[in-house]
Amino acid sequence: MQRFRVLLLGLIFLPLLAVAQSFRVDDIRVEGLQRVSAGTVFAALPVRIGENMSAADIQVATRALFRSGFFADIEIARDGGVLIITVVERPAISEINIEGNKAIKTEDLMKGLVDNGLSEGQIFKRATLEGLSQELQRQYVAQGRYGASVDASASDLPRNQVRLNIEVDEGSVASIKHINIVGNDEFSDEELGELFELKSTGWLSWITSNDKYSKEKLTGDLERIESHYLDRGYLDFNIDSTQVSISPDKESVYITANITEGEIYTVSDVKLAGDPILPEEQIRRLILLREEAKFSQVLMTTTSDYITKRLGNEGYTFAEVRGIPETNEEDNTVKITFFIDPGKRAYVRRIDFRGNTKTSDEVLRREMRQMEGGSASSARIEQSKVRLERLGFFKEVQVATNEVPGTPDLVDVEYTVEEQPSGSVGASVGYAQGTGLVLGANVSQNNWFGTGKQVGFQVNTSAYQTVYSFNYTDPYFTKDGVSRGFNMFFRQRDYEKINVSSYTTDSYGAAVNFGYPISEIERLNFSFGYTHLSIETGDFAVQEIVGSPRFEDDVVWGINQDDYQNACFDDNAAIACDLSDIRTPLSDIDLDSPVGFVDANGMEGPSLCIGAGHPDLVACNHR
Repeated sequence: MQRFRVLLLGLIFLPLLAVAQSFRVDDIRVEGLQRVSAGTVFAALPVRIGENMSAADIQVATRALFRSGFFADIEIARDGGVLIITVVERPAISEINIEGNKAIKTEDLMKGLVDNGLSEGQIFKRATLEGLSQELQRQYVAQGRYGASVDASASDLPRNQVRLNIEVDEGSVASIKHINIVGNDEFSDEELGELFELKSTGWLSWITSNDKYSKEKLTGDLERIESHYLDRGYLDFNIDSTQVSISPDKESVYITANITEGEIYTVSDVKLAGDPILPEEQIRRLILLREEAKFSQVLMTTTSDYITKRLGNEGYTFAEVRGIPETNEEDNTVKITFFIDPGKRAYVRRIDFRGNTKTSDEVLRREMRQMEGGSASSARIEQSKVRLERLGFFKEVQVATNEVPGTPDLVDVEYTVEEQPSGSVGASVGYAQGTGLVLGANVSQNNWFGTGKQVGFQVNTSAYQTVYSFNYTDPYFTKDGVSRGFNMFFRQRDYEKINVSSYTTDSYGAAVNFGYPISEIERLNFSFGYTHLSIETGDFAVQEIVGSPRFEDDVVWGINQDDYQNACFDDNAAIACDLSDIRTPLSDIDLDSPVGFVDANGMEGPSLCIGAGHPDLVACNHR
């Protein structure tokens, strides 16, 4: 019996003794991998080929592989000098399906999951379902949907993958039934209630939805109340607590805010500290707070902004100005000290542009009022931004002043633009009884091929007229901003075809204009133009064109109104007619009747046009 016990103990402890013996690792073999690479396993494994390994080392290696999170089960065995690692990988999330959501878009829900480390392609753990449900629930609670529920489940797919299925019951947004403010004596509930964006349910709430609870909106409302008191001298104001109660059915919300108003403080003194750089009298002009006046937080912060901008205009781009109130509770006064830290004067190393895929850098750079190599001026940097916006080429312009690493006195100014269409292409087709088919086409571009130049073409044709025109403007003909442009046109009209009058005109011309900038927003324009006009009259032209109808040198002819109406109109609509059939000689009309345009100027001639000021103010002298 004693011998049997010894043999049994030997059988039990012999394997442990064998395992406890360390051995040299001659090779490592990993089995069971599907998606995880062998390199990932070797990187997590604390043992290398050629090292000795004991039982304790095996436990350390097992824990290290489990910590990687990729494996559900790990077995480590030995075959001579070969270390064999057999793993069972955790499944990967192949896809996430969300159903039942309407108030929040699927892409917004997915973005919230990604921000919290839950996305397709990740390793799936059972805890993942709980974390996923909690994150989606949090997004709905943020919208006041306390009754929302999320049911998440996983279904297996081939190749050790899973599909996450999410069923969402959004419920309804909880409505605010009452907002109660406790502790206000100086301001009524109605006055403070006007500061709230959130409102209790009213008869217009179904339109405005202002009774839908939102944590973000409540935070903003409380900040507005705090600013309301601080701007009126209540330096000791405090929001002691806020309670948001939800009804058992999770459809009603009750909000209570407990506040302490405190006393009103008046300004006893305003001092400057630090290194103002500028003369004190200049900075004093920027201070909005005055002694004996009520303290106002908005005036204090605005003063700090004014001083910061003033220093920025002098090149101190990273200046810091802080208003520090020091209260005296005995007499309810406050002493304000503006601490000024100008930092080093900064100079612009480089000006960069981003987002201008069409417009060339030269077009943007010539609008700059802040120059490279000069001291950085906040006013000039902002003015350059405004000039870019006025071009009309960009939907949005943003500017950033970035400190150059390692050199606190150098900055890079970066303008980021978002381009928008700066031209138009149009065509028109129409028909009118008097003019027949009307065709038109035009091209207008204010930023021609990204050069900033303005180019336009126009063509119009109908039964009685044909018009061609072209215009071109270079806003920077010179580097100083002098603009130059020109336009050309050809116009042909036959008024007899629409029975207006018996004459035709052919005209062509060109003009050159220059613009000289006299300020940032004004310029003086000059234009010089030439126009050539030729007129051909028929048998019956209007008085303004030719004095009196003369078909022969010594005979004046006239037309009876009734004859003209009967011959040239059908149901009050103008038709083609031959005026020679209805004319009658007139012997009692003075041949020296008032002359028309042709009588005075002839059948053709040039016109010279000179304009100054606004481009439309043009004076023309015919000769």
